[in-house]
Amino acid sequence: MGDNAAYVEPGKEFTRDTNYISTRITADGSDGYPVEAGRYRLIAARACPWAHRSIIVRRLLGLEDALSLGIPGPTHDPRSWNFQEEPDGLDSVLQIPRLQDAYFARFPDYERGITVPAIVDVPTGQVVTNDYPQITLDLSTEWTQFHRDGAPDLYPEALRGEIDEVAQLVFEDVNNGVYRCGFAGSQEAYDKAYDRLFARLDWLVERLATRRYLVGDHITEADVRLFTTLVRFDPVYHGHFKCNRSKLSEIPVLWNYARDLFQTPGFGDTVDFDHIKRHYYEVHTDVNPSGIVPKGPDLSGWLEPHGREALGGSPFGDGTAPPPPKSDELVPQDHWVR
Repeated sequence: MGDNAAYVEPGKEFTRDTNYISTRITADGSDGYPVEAGRYRLIAARACPWAHRSIIVRRLLGLEDALSLGIPGPTHDPRSWNFQEEPDGLDSVLQIPRLQDAYFARFPDYERGITVPAIVDVPTGQVVTNDYPQITLDLSTEWTQFHRDGAPDLYPEALRGEIDEVAQLVFEDVNNGVYRCGFAGSQEAYDKAYDRLFARLDWLVERLATRRYLVGDHITEADVRLFTTLVRFDPVYHGHFKCNRSKLSEIPVLWNYARDLFQTPGFGDTVDFDHIKRHYYEVHTDVNPSGIVPKGPDLSGWLEPHGREALGGSPFGDGTAPPPPKSDELVPQDHWVR
């Protein structure tokens, strides 16, 4: 998510800095940034699970024409995410080589990590927010005038309490839990994180054994948040982060649940396994000093039947599937294999 420093502090538990730029883009513009089509640019690396959420939500809601997308390369140096894979090494709209330029344009002395996702105000070139949990909720609730016809309600009012509760448990023990395993600085910290992670995955198995989605009978924000960790589990977290009690593909309920989402438009078509693997294995040099990126796992199973339709529910509720991705936002075919 952030900058390329040492990731493991010897003898310590991994603690995530959760202080983000809290400015919001809202319909009423109360923070000085009103929702406007074409004014803002979402910078979101496909490698990063926290950024991946915003790419999925933007696509499910049909916000592509209202909110442009800039995709940094899969790796970053100690200073910042950058646009090394773009022509001339610059973001095509912001014309900057590094995301940190947008942060420093607004906060010249910004000392925290240069994280994705970030939304940048194109006219000024200044970062507006990097508050990733709020970004996706605001796309659902504040950008409604630009939602496509048939956009699903990912944060239905009647279910918000339950969505927030489930999402918080998933964040603490799963989304962040894999990092607490991978960046543990002591055996004790690792053991504790590992036990919490797999206890929560067991809890999710129980919950999802009889219901197709985490909350209610269609996809919500809670599913988006869980999916971006599950899709990275076998390629990265199982080996690189030592989350190895079992692979996702060895946990039938979660494997089928994840494949159900993967095969739903807006999910699998935003996954870039090449970027994901290169990011973790190349950037975390204190965890993987050789920088070697593994060739596996075999990814063909993601497209096999999952059988979850039998549980009822429908992916988009009263809405419809999003159209195929825009041609300039397609994940390259060869990023499926390495």
